[in-house]
Amino acid sequence: METRELRYFVAVAEELHFSRAAERLGIAQPPLSRAISQLERRLGVPLLERTPRSVTLTDAGAVLLHEGRAALDAMEAAEQRTQRAARAAAGSPRVVLATKAGASSELLAKLLHAYAAEPRSVHVEVLLCRPGEQGRLLRTGRADVALLHQPFDDTTGLDVEELVTEGQVAVLPAGHPLTTRSELRLAELSELADLPQPRWPGVDGSYPAGAGPEVQSHSQLLQLVSLGRALMVAPDSCRLQLHDDLVAVPVVDAVPVTTVIAWPPHSRSRPVAELVQSALRL
Repeated sequence: METRELRYFVAVAEELHFSRAAERLGIAQPPLSRAISQLERRLGVPLLERTPRSVTLTDAGAVLLHEGRAALDAMEAAEQRTQRAARAAAGSPRVVLATKAGASSELLAKLLHAYAAEPRSVHVEVLLCRPGEQGRLLRTGRADVALLHQPFDDTTGLDVEELVTEGQVAVLPAGHPLTTRSELRLAELSELADLPQPRWPGVDGSYPAGAGPEVQSHSQLLQLVSLGRALMVAPDSCRLQLHDDLVAVPVVDAVPVTTVIAWPPHSRSRPVAELVQSALRL
C-alpha cells in the first residue's frame, strides 16, 4: 500500500462521507473515490459499504482503519524523532512534554521546577493539548513524554509510572442549591436539567449527541460553569484553579483518577528517563 492511499482511506473511514473527506484532504471527490476503489482491488476485499445515502465500514475496513492509523502515526513519529535526534546532536537537546490544558497544573509546575534543578537537565517544551490528545502526540513522536489520566486516557502500548490518585469533585456555580451539600452522587448530577454535562470532541473531532454545550478546553468549561450553563466533574486538584464564583463538592461514587507519566517503550532518551525519575521523587 502507498502512504497516500492509506491517508485517503483513513479520512473516508473517519468521516464516513466522501465529500467531507475530499474537502478535508484538499482534493476533488472523483480521484478520492478512484483511490479507494484501487485500494480495495489491491487488497482483494471490500473496505466500505456504499449506498446512495450512507457509507459504512466493513469488518475488514474497521481493521484497516485501526492499523492504518497506527502505521501513519509510526511514519510521523519516525520523521519527528529523526529531526529531534539531529537537533540534539547539534547541541540543542530538549524534551517535549504533552499535558492536557488546565489539568495537573500544580504537579506540572513542581515537576518542571524539580527537573530544572537536576545537573544534566535540558530544556522542557510544554505542549498543552485538548483532552485525549496526549497519547496520540506520544505515538506520533510530537511529544517525548506526557501526563495522562487513567481511566480516561488510553495508555495502550506506552510505558507508564503512577504519580498520584485522587477523588473527583463536582464544580458548580456559586449560589446553586447543591453547593450547600457536603457530598454528591453521580445520579444526582445526571438529573440536573439546569446544568447539563459538557460534550468533548472524539478522536475524529466530532461531538457526541446530547444537550450539553460543546467544549474544547477546561478554561472554556469553567467559564460556562460560572455562567450557570454547565456542570464540571474533575479531579479534586482542580480546586486550585477555581475562583470565588465556583464551588467544588466531592462526588463520593465517581471513579478515582490516577495521574501517570507516560513515554514510548522504545525511548532511550536520558533526559526523558531523568524527567520520569524527577516525577517519581515528587
